[in-house]
Amino acid sequence: MSHHDLWHKDRVKDECGVVGFYVPGEEVARLAFFAMFALQHRGQESAGIAVSDGSQVRMHKDVGLVSKVFNEEILATLPGHLAVGHTRYSTTGASEKRNAGPMVCVTVIGEMAVAHNGNLINTKQLVDELHAEGEKFETTSDSELLAVLLMKYMHLGIDEAIRKTMQRAKGAYSVTVCMPDRLIGFRDPNGIRPLSLGQIGEGWMLASESCAFEPVAAHFVRDIEPGEVVVIDSNGMHSFQAIESTKGNMCLFEFIYFARPDSVMYGTSLYQARQRMGMKLAQEFPVEADLVVPVPDSGIPAAIGYAIESGIPFGEGMVKSRYIHRTFIQPDQRMRELGVRMKLSPLRQNIEGKRLVLVDDSIVRGTTTDQIVRMLMENGAREVHVRITAPPIMHPCFYGIDMASRGQLIAANKSIEEIRQHLGATSLGYLSVNGAMNAVGEGERRFCNACFTGDYPIPVSFDQDKDAMIEAQAVGEMATVSAGQMLLDVE
Repeated sequence: MSHHDLWHKDRVKDECGVVGFYVPGEEVARLAFFAMFALQHRGQESAGIAVSDGSQVRMHKDVGLVSKVFNEEILATLPGHLAVGHTRYSTTGASEKRNAGPMVCVTVIGEMAVAHNGNLINTKQLVDELHAEGEKFETTSDSELLAVLLMKYMHLGIDEAIRKTMQRAKGAYSVTVCMPDRLIGFRDPNGIRPLSLGQIGEGWMLASESCAFEPVAAHFVRDIEPGEVVVIDSNGMHSFQAIESTKGNMCLFEFIYFARPDSVMYGTSLYQARQRMGMKLAQEFPVEADLVVPVPDSGIPAAIGYAIESGIPFGEGMVKSRYIHRTFIQPDQRMRELGVRMKLSPLRQNIEGKRLVLVDDSIVRGTTTDQIVRMLMENGAREVHVRITAPPIMHPCFYGIDMASRGQLIAANKSIEEIRQHLGATSLGYLSVNGAMNAVGEGERRFCNACFTGDYPIPVSFDQDKDAMIEAQAVGEMATVSAGQMLLDVE
């Protein structure tokens, strides 16, 4: 287990980050590097950039953080004005170099590199069908599956190839594609994972989140719509609706935790949405206390909101080590047992003798939160009232998030009171699903909130996809999900 796992074993794992560039006259590999650096929070397992100079697609990818995979010498070998990049956290497919994105293949109209964020739910069925149709696979990733589908239909023209691919691929996908002479972006008809369009100089840029635009001086234009395709080439940009969209089922967890607080999605500042979540928490679960303290850094906006609404002062109860992520030295077993202590240091003078409201974004397994509560109590806190902006996570995600299997989700197996006892907290309050959705302020826009409610917007079928389901669920956990907890759709 690495330094990273110490902290992240109890965090919901981010999925992936994708970028795309089409900037005539620019060497875009460097721009892709800095944009991916801004999306590093979405995936820390591997990184890759594919670049075209107008005729040839070149690529470099490897396991590791963006800053470890690329250097000046490598970027110099990637000339061109057109690129896609990918930071990966594996949701399907093992963690190894061959599964790193982007995936490159050769089509009838030239080479193509595909970067994908999300998770297909009909992987097994598609692989079986495509094998029967004579297609071969090198890896176990959904990115390659999308690339093979695009390659298969490319003789019909790019627009039609994407339409056909979108008709056959079921699940969550936000995709950027580098062809020798054009950049393509498209998004599944439910719009579960994000994708944004920006302008940069005389060209265009695509990215999972708007926070990737600022570091490269790009200007955010708009979100790509669910089911929409954007094609950018020497004639400029054109877009079309390839497949009829739902009202949209944007992942509510993007707003609560995944996306960076400086990103904007659907016109909503994530920082402000999280602050409103904290305000709603104070309305739903008020308490008498002396200080509101966040779990840094993810709990800060909501803790400020809780403090504003409640009138209880905001303060820091602990500080976070800034550099623990930058060491590649493995901690030994004794250090691993210290857990959050390697990452967070208590400020005893701030918390001693005080009744604290501890605000964080989510509880997955409960192993991090209980260590933090214990640390605060050991440093003299009189009471610790835990307040969480994510509703209880009770169901697994099949759309591109590693959310632990149902057997490991504490809220799926314990009552709120049992969780409070497990944490050693004085009290425990989770924001309601409606409270979270209202805080985002999206009015009629529908969210995917399946991990909280079990209401899956894209029906998941046992029969077609037992293997993919078991992989997502962890072997042997399937039996714990009853038919009533899942929408089943045997097509």
